[in-house]
Amino acid sequence: MAAAMAAGFLPPALALAVMMATGVLSPEWGFIAIIAGALAGGLSATAIANSINGRAERIEALSAALRAHRQPLHVIPDDSDAMGRAERSLLQSTDAVIAEIGALTEQRDELEAILRSMTEAVVVTGARGEVVLLNGQARKTFALSADANYQGRDFVELCRDPRLQEFVASSTASANGEITAVEVRIQNPSPRYLAVSAAPVKRGSASEIAWLFVFHDITQLKTYETMRADFIANLTHEIRTPLSALYGYAETLQQGVEDPETAKRFLGIIEKQAKRLARLVDDLLSLSNLERGLAQLKLEEIAPRSILEDAAELMREQAERGGVHLEIDSPADLPPIRVDRDKMHQVFLNLIDNAIKYTPRGGRIRLHARLGNHSGGSPAPTIEMIVADNGEGIPASDIPRLTERFYRVDRARSRELGGTGLGLAIVKHIVQLHHGAMGIESRVGEGTTVTVSLPVTAA
Repeated sequence: MAAAMAAGFLPPALALAVMMATGVLSPEWGFIAIIAGALAGGLSATAIANSINGRAERIEALSAALRAHRQPLHVIPDDSDAMGRAERSLLQSTDAVIAEIGALTEQRDELEAILRSMTEAVVVTGARGEVVLLNGQARKTFALSADANYQGRDFVELCRDPRLQEFVASSTASANGEITAVEVRIQNPSPRYLAVSAAPVKRGSASEIAWLFVFHDITQLKTYETMRADFIANLTHEIRTPLSALYGYAETLQQGVEDPETAKRFLGIIEKQAKRLARLVDDLLSLSNLERGLAQLKLEEIAPRSILEDAAELMREQAERGGVHLEIDSPADLPPIRVDRDKMHQVFLNLIDNAIKYTPRGGRIRLHARLGNHSGGSPAPTIEMIVADNGEGIPASDIPRLTERFYRVDRARSRELGGTGLGLAIVKHIVQLHHGAMGIESRVGEGTTVTVSLPVTAA
C-alpha cells in the first residue's frame, strides 16, 4: 500500500519541483501544494485500504463458513460497486452450497439409520468387486470385526464360502446390469441358508456402476419348511396305517367270513383302529388349538395332591391290568397352584399312560409333589409334580426330541400300544401355557422321571 501511495505521489511532486525551479511557481505555494497533495493521497489511500481489508475479511468469513459447513454469520456485503455485487453473489453461492451440504448430510444420516436398522446384511461393491460399504448386520452375518475397515478390500475377505463368491463374481461381471437373485447354502462362517439379491447402482458418471448385494438369512424359514414337510409325511403315515386296516378288514367282511369268531375278531380290529384314528384326530385338534393360542384356560386354585389323585384314580384300572403298582406321595400342606383343572388332568393322564405302557409287570409308578427349589434369584416359588417309573428307560440321545410331534423312540411298539406320537407335544404346550416348565430324566433299564414345575399361587 505504501509503495502504491509513493508511486502515485512522486510524479506530481517532481512536476511541482520543476515548476518551482523554473520560477513558474513560487516555492511557498509549491510546498503548500505538495503537502496538500500528500494529505489528500494519504486519506484516499487509507479509505481504499480499509475497503479492501473489509472485503478480504468478508471473503475469509465465507471461506471459513464453507470449511465448517455452516451458514456465514455477520457478513453484510456493500452493493454500491461491482466488487460489492460480486461479494453478494459469492454469499448467495455459499448459502446454496451450505444448504446442499446440509441436505446431503441429512440424507447420509437417514441412509446410515436405515442400514443400521435392517435385519438383512447389505454390501455395496464397486465394478471390480471391491467393498464400498457394508452395514452392521453384514458384519454379524459374516462374523467380521466390528471396528475393522473393509472399504476397498475384495469381497473374498468378507466371506470365504465359494458358492457366495461365485455368485458375487458372476454378478459383477454381468454386462446386462439385471437384478439377479439366488438361494445359497453356505458353510462359512457357519452353516446357514441365504437368499441373495444383486442389483446394479449408478455411481458418479453413467459409465461407473456399483453393485448392491442384500443377504437375507432364511435358515429359520428353511427349518420351518423342513418341519412342515416332516409333519405332513408323518401325519400321512400315521393316518394311512389305521385306514389300511379299516379298509382291508372291512373288505374281507364284505366278501363274507364263514367263521363267526373270525368275523368277531375282524370287527374288534376295525373298532380298535377306528378308536386309534379318532384319538389321532382329537390329539391333532388339541395340539393345533394349543399352538395357535386358541385354547382358553379356566383357571382355579387347586391343591397339587388333588390333581395327582384325580389322574391316578382314572388310570388305576389300566395300571392294574398291566400289573403296575401306582402310588401317590404328596404332602397335603403344599400351597395351591392356579391352573386349568381339565388341562392338568390331560397332562398327567398322558404322563401316567406313557409310564404304564413302558413299565413291565411288577413295576412301580410313583406320583410325587413337592415345593421346588426357591432361592433369592428365582422370580417365584414353584411346585414340582413328578411322574417316576422304574421301566425300560429312554436313551439319552432321544430325550431332547421326545416333545416333537410324532417322534417315537420305538415306532413299531408305540403304534402297537396305541400311541399317537403327540402326547408329550401336547403336554409341553399345556405346561408352557401355564408359565411352567417340563423336564425329563431317564436311564436305560432304570426308568424315567418327568417333572412338571408350575408357579405357586401368590398369597
